[in-house]
Amino acid sequence: MRTTGFRPAVAAIGVCAFALALTSCGSGDDGAASGKTRITVNCEPPKSAKVDRTFFDEDSASFEKQNPDIDVTLHDAFPCEDPKTFDAKLAGGQMEDVFYTYFTDVKHVVSTGQAADLTPYVKELKSYGTLQQQLRDIYTVDGKVYGIPRTGYSMGLIYNKKLFQKAGLDPEKPPTTWEEVRADAKKIAALGGGTVGYADYSAQNQGGWHFTAEMYSQGGDVVGADGKKAAVDTPEGHAVLQNLHDMRWTDDSMGSKQLLVINDVQLMMGSGKLGMYLAAPDNIPILVKEKGGNYNDLALAPMPGGKGTLVGGDGYMFSKKDSPAQIRAGLKFLDHMFLTPGKGFLGDYARAKKNNAPVGLPEPRLFTGAADATDQQVKKANANVPVDNYQSFLDGNQKLQLKVEPPNAQQIYSVLDGVVSAVLTKKDADIDHLLKDASSKIDGILARS
Repeated sequence: MRTTGFRPAVAAIGVCAFALALTSCGSGDDGAASGKTRITVNCEPPKSAKVDRTFFDEDSASFEKQNPDIDVTLHDAFPCEDPKTFDAKLAGGQMEDVFYTYFTDVKHVVSTGQAADLTPYVKELKSYGTLQQQLRDIYTVDGKVYGIPRTGYSMGLIYNKKLFQKAGLDPEKPPTTWEEVRADAKKIAALGGGTVGYADYSAQNQGGWHFTAEMYSQGGDVVGADGKKAAVDTPEGHAVLQNLHDMRWTDDSMGSKQLLVINDVQLMMGSGKLGMYLAAPDNIPILVKEKGGNYNDLALAPMPGGKGTLVGGDGYMFSKKDSPAQIRAGLKFLDHMFLTPGKGFLGDYARAKKNNAPVGLPEPRLFTGAADATDQQVKKANANVPVDNYQSFLDGNQKLQLKVEPPNAQQIYSVLDGVVSAVLTKKDADIDHLLKDASSKIDGILARS
């Protein structure tokens, strides 16, 4: 699930918001007769995103200059992956030679037989061994590599340092457990004047999304390991809902207005009336540029609970129609565009800073080892946001289990939306009944998939 909606790619952690062409997208041939290898690649920023488009095209042109034997055709549209057309294009074999996917797409794409097996080629991708293993694993199915991660995000706790201080809390010591979240939210709400201690989503499938993140934080899940049965009717599921119920009705720390979605909560945080909510780092520029917030007031901590966090992001897969030469060319292109520390479309921090994009957010953090050290060094040298505000997030997330969204995520989130909204709008909501009913409905969704 997207964390913020559309925003400039140079400021994003990773959910691309650009391009799937609605026409036949594969190149049709690999260009061997002309002496060049031809590839089509999607997710070029649209013309409306002028700065991003310029950067993307500049980087692609520099790649072709360095590799005169490769011809790259870029496709743009909005968004990168349109749910209305993605499956039809996939089934019809109409994907680009190198095509954009969300992390949650991987197993589905592989199951259709439309993805090329990259396993024999990844050793030729210079950056592959420098990428975080957990991210590489997302594009690995049954021991075979089918894609390359490009960006990633993980959920954390955004909080307002100014409100923490006003409430007598230490802004350098954010809550690390859900019990501490509840206690801090109560103190923040006691400031009055319409101040809310903690807010959560409960509509448009976003409540189900956050319920899932909260389950992960406590070591739970929404679907069992075999992918066939729901796992929400558990002590962890009960704890998530009981905590929300108690903050809403016993403590009155979540405010009276409910059925909130992401824009509602961002407006509350940007206006200085909200203490905490769950989000990824890419929310922070939105809060400042669009919602009236201040970088100095906004800090980010790891997910409370200390056991896990929901991750999302994107990468590229390759058409099964690609020739070996096209696969090799596509991997070179990804290396150049996205996967070289401190360089490329997402990593050229000096260029981003020059164009007033935020530099210094803790994600995306794709690399490990020496590559990560290089990337972080270049980022820090060009930082234009208060990086110390995000240090606890960086430190804490290294210890959490990273978990992707469940299968059939949107259908499951729709079910869980009803559960979360009931708890937040009905004081006498029966949590046990809600979880049993949700479990039955999720079982039905999984059985039909």
